Amino acid sequence: MKYLIAGLGNFGDEYQGTRHNIGFKILDSLAQASNIDFIDKRYGFIAEYKYAGRKFLLLKPTTYVNRSGLAVNYWLKKAKIPVEKLLVIVDDIALTSGTIRIRAKGGDGGHNGLYHINQILGHQNYSRLRFGIGDNYPYGAQVDHVLGKWSDDENNLLSERISVCHDIIKSFGTKGIERTMNEYN
Repeated sequence: MKYLIAGLGNFGDEYQGTRHNIGFKILDSLAQASNIDFIDKRYGFIAEYKYAGRKFLLLKPTTYVNRSGLAVNYWLKKAKIPVEKLLVIVDDIALTSGTIRIRAKGGDGGHNGLYHINQILGHQNYSRLRFGIGDNYPYGAQVDHVLGKWSDDENNLLSERISVCHDIIKSFGTKGIERTMNEYN
């Protein structure tokens, strides 16, 4: 059984540690905890994570968030993974910082990465893990907030919430999306 776990983010030093890169941060943390490394491949960095007889292909797209559909579609096809076994990890300003929501399908919620994936796949029927980054910013400062660094208060809760995301990824592969939503939402 193979799964594709796509953590969205942007590459480059200027994006390191930003709220928008939570997908990268979660996958980097899982890889580090599992002693596996990412390899630079087409459209992204890839790591193979094995758990409970399942193989998880961890993908950090190098297409930038707004063009994530290219990488997701390529790796679904290349690895011959059905879309039902895709989990996309994204930041979400509609959720308070550190809140986690799992959905089996749905709209893009204004997230350009999800929008592009929807456009490229031609549908919205794939699982996603939304990680709240909050909306505590003044009018007109959304981009600065999303591309800003985590505050000290936010950083204090990140490691615990990221650990929960590791459990969600494992549950997605072993229990399925419905049981995972019931357990973690």
